[in-house]
Amino acid sequence: MLSRLVRGRGRETGPVVLDRRRIYILPTRLGVFFAVFLLAMLIGSINYGLSLGFILTFLLGGVAVVGILHTYRNLQGLSIADAGASPAFAGDAASFHLQFEAPGPRLALGLRWRKDAPVAFDVETVQRVSVRVPAPQRGRLRPGRFTLSTVYPLGLFRAWSYVEFDHAAIVYPRPGEAPPDFAPAGEDGADARPGAGEGSEDFAGLRDWQPGDSPRQVAWKVAARSDLLATKRFSDVEGSSVLLDWNMLAGADAEARLSQLTRQVLDAEQAGLRYGLRMPGHDIAPGNGAAHRQRCLEALALFGLPAHA
Repeated sequence: MLSRLVRGRGRETGPVVLDRRRIYILPTRLGVFFAVFLLAMLIGSINYGLSLGFILTFLLGGVAVVGILHTYRNLQGLSIADAGASPAFAGDAASFHLQFEAPGPRLALGLRWRKDAPVAFDVETVQRVSVRVPAPQRGRLRPGRFTLSTVYPLGLFRAWSYVEFDHAAIVYPRPGEAPPDFAPAGEDGADARPGAGEGSEDFAGLRDWQPGDSPRQVAWKVAARSDLLATKRFSDVEGSSVLLDWNMLAGADAEARLSQLTRQVLDAEQAGLRYGLRMPGHDIAPGNGAAHRQRCLEALALFGLPAHA
């Protein structure tokens, strides 16, 4: 059992149902103190012949035994399924989602990643729980195993189980601070040059500022008057598209270029532009919308990485 506990069971591809082979249980620190206290009571009752002491000792011992069963059953039969993961930018935290189902109420559960503080929750019938995992660099983030535990109902015993799903979150490059201007998208990209697309956009109003918005698009005059941040919106009146071209960022290393292109993708999407992406070995035709944005960001996140990294 010890070797299985240390190595784990590997990555799961489907729902996991907790049974006796997956659940471990040991006394907590409080449980150890409680056992020592009961032993002292028993020795004192024997030495002094205290029948009331015997009754109290065995009564409390019986309560502890019942507590073991309730702690174990709080995990037994619980079904855990992978509910996907939310992408993140490098330096932020990605959210991994797990769905719990139980035939009856399960109380005071905790889901933890490594040594982080556990996420506390209850399960009535179905409950979705999210755990945030730091994402230090771009690519695919595999969190490893999570620990599900409970000390319900008395806190004398801790039951726990491990679960590791075959899932990963996509971590996008961290957006750069001040990318070059967009370039118009020609058929072969030969006419792509900074600033060539200026004048193709009309101001279309303001919207509330959101994290990740480019500082260049913040309406600073409005902010100075009202103390509220707003972001400028633009419309592409001529229906032209822009090309986000790797080769237009000469002089920067690969990671810096990826960060600059990430910022350009975000800015182009926020401005309502049609934009394409060109990188070594990867071209994405102009488009816009959430799906197009995600496709471009994923291409940037996985650039140069092995297929199953």
